[in-house]
Amino acid sequence: MSAYVTEITQFEGTPESYPAIEGVTGDLLETCWTRVEHYCGQRWAPRRVVWTLRSGGGEWKPPLGPILISEAFGWKDGDWQPVTLRRGPFGLMLPCGNVQIEASVGSNSGASIPAAVKEAIKRLAAYLTAQSPVPAGARSYSANVGQLSEAVSIDPAAMARALQYSGAADLLRAYRKASHEPV
Repeated sequence: MSAYVTEITQFEGTPESYPAIEGVTGDLLETCWTRVEHYCGQRWAPRRVVWTLRSGGGEWKPPLGPILISEAFGWKDGDWQPVTLRRGPFGLMLPCGNVQIEASVGSNSGASIPAAVKEAIKRLAAYLTAQSPVPAGARSYSANVGQLSEAVSIDPAAMARALQYSGAADLLRAYRKASHEPV
C-alpha cells in the first residue's frame, strides 16, 4: 500500500566533497556532479537530508538514495516525538500524521561509481568547457569576406541542456528515477 502523502518538504545538504573523476577538477567537477545528481535519484557523495511529510499511513519510497536513516519523528502533543519506522517491501512504512525523517543520503565509497556515471561526468565537463563558435553572450555570428560567407547560430538553451547535448543524459537513464536499493 502506497502512503498517501499530502505535503512534503525536502532539505538536502551539500556534500563535503564529490568523488574524483579523472580529467575533471576544481569547480568544474562540482558543477558536473551537481548537474548529474540533480538529474538522478541517486547520490554518490554522502550528505544530510531531512524530509517532512504529512502522511495518511502506508508505504513511502524516498526519492533519493541510497539512504541510511538517522532518526525519525512523529508530531504528537505539540512536539516531535521519536518513532520507529519499519521497512516495507519497497520503502518505509509511515505512521499517520506528520513525520520527519533525518537521513544520510549517498554512497561513502567512490569505488562504487558506475562506469556510465563517470563517463557522463567526463562528457558533460568536455561540453561545458568546449570553445563556443560564437562570441560570449551571442546567439549567432556571421562574417563576409568577399564572396565567402560564414554564418553560425546556436541554440539559446545550449548550456541549460548540456546534459542532453553532451550525451551524458543517455548514459544516466538507469539512474533517472529513484532506482536505488530499498531502504
